[in-house]
Amino acid sequence: MITAERYLTLYGRFGGDRSKGLPVEATLEELSEALFCTTRNAKLILRRLEEEGLIDWLPGRGRGNRSRIAFKADKETFLLELSQSRAEKGDYKQAFELLQSFGEGTLAKPRFLEWLNGQFGYRKEEARDGISASDTLRFPVYRPVTTFDPAHVNYAFDAHLVRQIYGRLLQFDEAAGKIAPSIAHYWTSNPEATEWTFYLRKGVRFHDGHELKAEDVAFTLERLRGETHNRWLLRGVQQIEVLGPRVLRIHLNRPNRIFDRYMCSCAASILPANLGGMEETEFWRLPIGTGPFRIVSQSSHCIELAAHATYHEGRPYLDGVDVIIMPEDCLQAAVGMPEVLHHEFAENHPLEKHRENWQTIKQLCRGCTLLTWNLRRPGAHQSEAFRRAVRMILNTRDLVSELGGDRVMPAFGFRPEASQSRSVEPFRPERVKTALRESHYDGSVIRFTAHEKFREDAHWIVERLGQWGIHIELKILTWAEAPGCGSPIHDEDLLIHGFVLAEDEVCEIEAYEHGDSVFKEYLDDELLDWINGRIDDALSADTVVCRRQHLKVIEEHLRDEASVIFLHHKELRTSLHPSIRGVSLNTLGWIDFKDIWLEKLD
Repeated sequence: MITAERYLTLYGRFGGDRSKGLPVEATLEELSEALFCTTRNAKLILRRLEEEGLIDWLPGRGRGNRSRIAFKADKETFLLELSQSRAEKGDYKQAFELLQSFGEGTLAKPRFLEWLNGQFGYRKEEARDGISASDTLRFPVYRPVTTFDPAHVNYAFDAHLVRQIYGRLLQFDEAAGKIAPSIAHYWTSNPEATEWTFYLRKGVRFHDGHELKAEDVAFTLERLRGETHNRWLLRGVQQIEVLGPRVLRIHLNRPNRIFDRYMCSCAASILPANLGGMEETEFWRLPIGTGPFRIVSQSSHCIELAAHATYHEGRPYLDGVDVIIMPEDCLQAAVGMPEVLHHEFAENHPLEKHRENWQTIKQLCRGCTLLTWNLRRPGAHQSEAFRRAVRMILNTRDLVSELGGDRVMPAFGFRPEASQSRSVEPFRPERVKTALRESHYDGSVIRFTAHEKFREDAHWIVERLGQWGIHIELKILTWAEAPGCGSPIHDEDLLIHGFVLAEDEVCEIEAYEHGDSVFKEYLDDELLDWINGRIDDALSADTVVCRRQHLKVIEEHLRDEASVIFLHHKELRTSLHPSIRGVSLNTLGWIDFKDIWLEKLD
């Protein structure tokens, strides 16, 4: 690799368009200067390049005879093949760094992007040499997976993979709007909703082949009750009792009438008892569950999944899924999603031409983008009048219309269906002035943090507030710098983040109680205690309407005090190759791999 980079360095310095394979003059001193080394080392490097067949070095003999160097490999072709070889080994970051460093004046980068897009998508391998035919989905993502541990999962893509790998006692049927059996084929509760009994299905097998029993469920839930981010799911659990090999009873110290919905959460995914006898670090290298796919291998570049042939709800149509983890800067380099999972492009996008006759799926994202103030830090934002002034200045109708894209509607709360019936009030400058006077804002700086994905929103917000003399110090974080799009940043005053209601009211409760949530870290203890009381009231409510009302009180309180500023709702847009079947977007905005299949006769 070092030899290849040295060749490209010398080519860029001495080759250019002048040589075309012909020798060009270059002194040993000039070469050593270009390579940042001594003349002695330069001689060694030249010898190595000659041995590799990349150059001819013709040292000058005698007075007045200058040395010459001939470049034998075409720069563009050499760079393209080198970048492709790096990508094939999974080192996409280095491939893009090579193109960035040496690709100027060539078509290597666009040629590489065209090749790279062809590496993704749905692949059908025909049977040969005794190996069965296989169907594999290969697609890129632009951030590493944070965890495979359901007890700590927090982000949408992590949750999506957890759903593919593990099973849960129950599952929520989104289309039917009701809870359906999964690992448990039947369940009951007492009238007070303080005892829940689950009867497990026979023949549910982990990826290693052993059958799931009640002790596996008990181990998982006891582990979840420990020091985990998702222990909120079992807040109120008093005892977990194994009544038989396939019967489990959970005792609560307070009513929870949606405890069965809690058991649909990906955080309640079932692990083998004692992690199959492995240490934690060993288990999480290749974790096993009972889900439709098992992990075959994982690295910093790729996660390879294979179908779980004995999956209790039916074998997946796909034989495998390869998740390729791309460096974040690739997202800015026009690398498209695969043709089976192709996000919408602008009309002039280089991949737009591939979309003729494709299927298009659009779905309103169940959730919103919002701002949350860090009420645990001192500053101007401790004044409710100041927070209200900021909310009025940030006219969300203007934000949506000016930035456009996938922003489709101003948000008034978490749920888009509630926002649809409301409209943004006319902007009233006098009310803003009054609120700022009441707040006694002294021009102090507000520390504002945004992840790269919210860059456009963040700059719009900074500009609007600046027009009113509110000074903002903006910090944009990359994936490498940030713990996650929705994680709290403890030394900041204001954070923009996204919120997805994958499990409806359960996720709304999770937003307040998750151990790594923004609300739990930013809201003060008195407010959090009040919120927990409203949640307990909601869990003991007899009807959905009453439960929804208790949760709505929390949302309205945060909005009215402007502790939270709701910004907008987004539309999920995905285009699919016409031969792909069995595809729909789940509530996390991803496609469940299990039901994908390819309608192809050849």
